Amino acid sequence: MLNLAIALITIALVVIVASLAAIGAAILARLDGATYAAAVTRAATAFAAVLTLAAAGTAALAAVLS
Repeated sequence: MLNLAIALITIALVVIVASLAAIGAAILARLDGATYAAAVTRAATAFAAVLTLAAAGTAALAAVLS
């Protein structure tokens, strides 16, 4: 049960960090003069990149620890 709680907290933390990165990317895009559509695209790219990096890090740790 403790492992499940740790996994859920970790997933929530990763999603929060990815959301903050996406918000930051959208704000910077808008400050740079991008349209709303372009800002949302950049935000989605940043969100996906953070999730991809988290998945890659998890896979690397799983390979090392097992």
